Amino acid sequence: MLKMPTKVYINKIEKFLPNHPVSNDEMENYLGKINNKPSKSRNIVLRNNGIKTRYYALDTHQNVTHTNAELTVEAIQKLVNNQFSLNDIELLSCGTSTPDLLLPSHAAMVHGLLKNKTMEINSASGICCSGMNALKYGYLSVKAGMTKNAVCTGSERVSTWMKADKFEKEVENLEQLEQQPIIAFKKDFLRWMLSDGAGAMLLENAPKGNISLEILWMENYSYAHELETCMYAGGEKLEDGTIKSWSEYSVDEWQNQSVFSLKQDVKILDEYILEKGVESMRDAMQKHQLTPEQITYFLPHISSLFFKEKLYNSFKNANLEIAEDKWFLNLPKVGNVGSASIYLMLEELFHSGNLKSGDTILLSVPESGRFSYAYAFLQVV
Repeated sequence: MLKMPTKVYINKIEKFLPNHPVSNDEMENYLGKINNKPSKSRNIVLRNNGIKTRYYALDTHQNVTHTNAELTVEAIQKLVNNQFSLNDIELLSCGTSTPDLLLPSHAAMVHGLLKNKTMEINSASGICCSGMNALKYGYLSVKAGMTKNAVCTGSERVSTWMKADKFEKEVENLEQLEQQPIIAFKKDFLRWMLSDGAGAMLLENAPKGNISLEILWMENYSYAHELETCMYAGGEKLEDGTIKSWSEYSVDEWQNQSVFSLKQDVKILDEYILEKGVESMRDAMQKHQLTPEQITYFLPHISSLFFKEKLYNSFKNANLEIAEDKWFLNLPKVGNVGSASIYLMLEELFHSGNLKSGDTILLSVPESGRFSYAYAFLQVV
């Protein structure tokens, strides 16, 4: 006899943002100055992205204060109370684009720090969608009745990737070649876009507490079959659009070309990120017969406020207009925290006191890596 699918509820959401908020003027105190010179792109990027403060797992001497796994554990521990302990976790599902190690997995390192008990773990890799993919794994596990609960996380510790010393060898190499000692915009602009933090959600098979969010559905879409790589690390993009892996470069080339740095092809980003976002959201809404009028809150992960008006107009032109007063964003004060951003937005709304029974929430997360999109539709119960 087939078992009926279980309903799944988000009963708790917590976050951890390390240290103190860092203003735009303070950023180079933490990340350092490449070649001891202020970045020429910093002011341009910050003016466009609209971010005012963000958080770093660094101090002003560029010393590390938290690993990615430690950030994640800090968020998870906030889920604990006298009704739920770390030993009650049946599944740990963690997403990140900046794990501390290539191996073992991020979830394994988090589990190692939790020191609770034997349990199932899952690591979702990728970029911004990895947090949503971790959530979907937990959602499907509880829905299928495989586990009674799941703790799902999204986290990033990207600041250490952006420290000035990571690019010094490349600058030295450019000087030796008698070229302009300035790293490419595709690398430098990301230094002023990304930051650190973690979010954690407790999923259970029954609603608990004052507010619960039932996950009605989740959908994911990839366009990698038709579009080349846009955001990447651990390789270099060749003229034909393919990526040459770090393992095919020499150790000297790793440093001289900053092979492990995060890079973004901004031309492809501008060309496709909105187009495929509209296409995927239209498909998800049509599949579930959802109209914009049925959405109470719209939480879109956008990397920069530069895209907000363009995204709104793109939806409007596709007859998917969601009124601007339904949009909920916290990018200016917490920054772009990649896979954790959707957790941080939902955490703030969850604890805002504004949610009431019957309200609906649409989560929307694009990923520019090779153009993936993730959606979730929630209802307050």
